[in-house]
Amino acid sequence: MHAVFRTVAQVARRSAVATATYRSVSTFAGRAAASAVLHHAGADRFASPSGIQQTVRGHATAATTAEASTTTGIRQGVPPAEPWRRHVSPDEHTPTVFTFFEKATSTWQYVVVDPHTQDAIVVDPVLDYDPNSGTISTQTADGLLSFIVHNGLKVRRILETHAHADHLTAAQYFKQQVGGDVPVCIGQRISQVQQTFASIYGLDEPGVFDETFDVYFKDEEEFKLGKLSCRVMHLPGHTPDHVGYLIGKAVFTGDSIFNPDVGSARVDFPGGNAEHLYQSMQRLLSLPGDYRLFVGHDYPKDRDQTCWSTVADQRARNRHINLGTDEAQFIEWRKNRDKVLGAPRLLHPSLQVNIRAGKFPPKDEQGRLFFRIPVKSDVDL
Repeated sequence: MHAVFRTVAQVARRSAVATATYRSVSTFAGRAAASAVLHHAGADRFASPSGIQQTVRGHATAATTAEASTTTGIRQGVPPAEPWRRHVSPDEHTPTVFTFFEKATSTWQYVVVDPHTQDAIVVDPVLDYDPNSGTISTQTADGLLSFIVHNGLKVRRILETHAHADHLTAAQYFKQQVGGDVPVCIGQRISQVQQTFASIYGLDEPGVFDETFDVYFKDEEEFKLGKLSCRVMHLPGHTPDHVGYLIGKAVFTGDSIFNPDVGSARVDFPGGNAEHLYQSMQRLLSLPGDYRLFVGHDYPKDRDQTCWSTVADQRARNRHINLGTDEAQFIEWRKNRDKVLGAPRLLHPSLQVNIRAGKFPPKDEQGRLFFRIPVKSDVDL
């Protein structure tokens, strides 16, 4: 399988040559099932000097639920997904974060909420895909959408950290369902990834990447989530287009760093670079020690899954790197490690969808939808 992954990189190279406390909990409480959802979610407060207990006040009416449901295209009758944790805002600059673990691909999805308003962003949502049957479904995404509706949230942006190679993004489906003109956003270097894979997957027709992503973030670009200020961090290494999102004391890191006992991500994706990954991880480790790093995946062994660690914890315990790790040693180790890794199970379907912001490949003349798998063979049959 790893040979297949390396083959994609080889094909790509040849192709390139050829071409304050949670003040607004009460605003959620005016929405359907908010108290029930948060009761089951398991509140997790950022460390704060006050230590004040957070509560949910008030209850929603059936009319509120009906109003929220009819103003979107969200499917009726879908129960809201249950967050793994509710990470309550510790101050006026940091969002409240609801975290959702998608077990099939070990992916963390985030609903990030301004504690002053009902404004929210969704980070790295997952579209369900069964490679054995070729079936795509929206169960995971519908659960998140139902959670959003039941809590009266207003999605303002859908954020991608990079072009994932291990799961299909539900960004386009979210855009359709939430209504309005909600942009799907990614780092500006996604164009490099698109150019790399366009010919590999037959996506080289003019205009095939038009009207896919809506916003291409520049490095260090800032945008608003309600009253909160958000900053884009370019964090290359795993992929060249990789970005993270810094909002107050919360950082959504994607695959630029993993939990301390997992360590670091692979860099054998076309355009991946161990030196760049080292520099990106060092940049994250240089943030204040109490900042929380919310990761893109988790691969737990003998423990429950978790989505975050503090910068201080990463400095002390990351198994692959810390502030004193020798760069050359890390680069050599990372490259050698990647040589023995198998290809991601959903590599080819993921890339064909994700480089187009969650849109499927164009259908053929008979209206059929296919994913393409590049094949390398020494035998001419």
